[in-house]
Amino acid sequence: MSATEESPRGSAPPEGVPTPYEEMQRSPEFKALRNRWRRYIFMMSALFLAWFLVYVLLADFAPGVVNTRLGETNLTVGLVLGLLQFASTFAIAVAYARYAEKNLDPTAAELRARVEEKL
Repeated sequence: MSATEESPRGSAPPEGVPTPYEEMQRSPEFKALRNRWRRYIFMMSALFLAWFLVYVLLADFAPGVVNTRLGETNLTVGLVLGLLQFASTFAIAVAYARYAEKNLDPTAAELRARVEEKL
């Protein structure tokens, strides 16, 4: 549906009058929610990228370290670090789900309810 077509719940607001969605986006609650989300995402992204960069730099500049065998096994430090990349990705996803459930979802549900009231 285009912006000029009539919405299924009624007519579009007159030109110049903000829609309930636009009002919500301008609200301080929405801005605070968006800022909380951004801070968390940027922090976790930076941490993961730094961890990945350490792995790549070790593989490139310290092959002796990453080729070090762990005990009498065929496991090397590099292999373990590579597997930890997958584990850290999963841990970040779980941490985000918990963070969102506690810090983002309640505010988002409240904002959604306010918008749906106005539609």
